[in-house]
Amino acid sequence: MIEDFLAADRARNLRLVEEAVRAAAAAEIMPRHRQLAAHEIIEKSGPHDLVTAADRLAEEHLTDALTRLLPGSVVVGEEAVHADPSVYDALGGDAPVWIVDPVDGTRQFVRGEPGFCTLVALARHGEVYASWTYAPAFGRFAVAVRGHGAMLDGEPLRSGSPAPGAVLEVASSHPDFTTEAQKRSLLGLRTEGIAPRPCGSAGLEYLAVASGELDAVAFTWEYAWDHAAGLLLVTEAGGVQQTLSGTPFRIAGGNDLPFTAARDATVAGRVLGALRAGREGAAG
Repeated sequence: MIEDFLAADRARNLRLVEEAVRAAAAAEIMPRHRQLAAHEIIEKSGPHDLVTAADRLAEEHLTDALTRLLPGSVVVGEEAVHADPSVYDALGGDAPVWIVDPVDGTRQFVRGEPGFCTLVALARHGEVYASWTYAPAFGRFAVAVRGHGAMLDGEPLRSGSPAPGAVLEVASSHPDFTTEAQKRSLLGLRTEGIAPRPCGSAGLEYLAVASGELDAVAFTWEYAWDHAAGLLLVTEAGGVQQTLSGTPFRIAGGNDLPFTAARDATVAGRVLGALRAGREGAAG
C-alpha cells in the first residue's frame, strides 16, 4: 500500500501531503503564534510538558487529511497517544501509519519564538518510508523518501562532513527529560573536540544535521513522533544514525539510549565513543 502510494505518481502524492501539512499550519498553528490565550495552554505532566490549542487542532486537521489521502492508514499523533496510550501500538500493526507531531517545539511556540515545526512520517512495520518537516516561521520545508534522497525547499539536501579537525557541535537532550544515568552518559560529550549544547525542537535539530548546519544530535528519549521524520531526513541526506549499541534506532522503541544522528559515520563514531566513555566512567 505504501509502496503504491510512493511509486504511482510519487511526485503528486508527496505534493498532496506537503499541501496538507502547510494547510494545517496555516489554519491552526500560525494564527495562534504569539496570539495564544492563557486557556489555550495546558500542562500535561508538568510545566515543561505543554500542549496548546494549536497542537490539538493541527493534529485533528492532519488526521483527517492524511487518512483521506491514503485509505486504510492510521495516525499515531502525540496528542492522540497522550489521550489514549494504546494508539501507539499501531506502530507495530499492519496498517500504514502516519506519525504526526503537530507542533514540535511547543515550549518555543508558547514563548512566541520561531523555533518550532510540524513533523509527519509515513511508516509500516517499523520502517519509515517518507517524511515531511515544515518550519512555518522560517518558511522551510524538507521532504525525504526512502531510497530517493532528501530535498529542502525543492533543492537536494546533503549533510556533508565537517572540516578535518573541526570542533563538533552536538545538540543533546534537555536535562528535564533525562534520567540521572543518561545525564552521566551525556557528560561524556564534554570532551576535547566536541561542543555540546541543549537541543531545541528535535525536528529542527535534525534538519540542521541534514543540511550540514549542525554536526550531530544525541538524544535520550524515543517517542516516534519526535524522531521518525528527522532520522529519515538525515539518512537520506547522507548522514548516519545509531544507538549506543551500534544498531539502528527502532521507531517502535526498545533502543539502547542515548542515540545519535550525525553528518557522517566518522562524526557518529566520535559521538558514540564519547557517550560510551561517559557511561563507562559513571559505572566505574
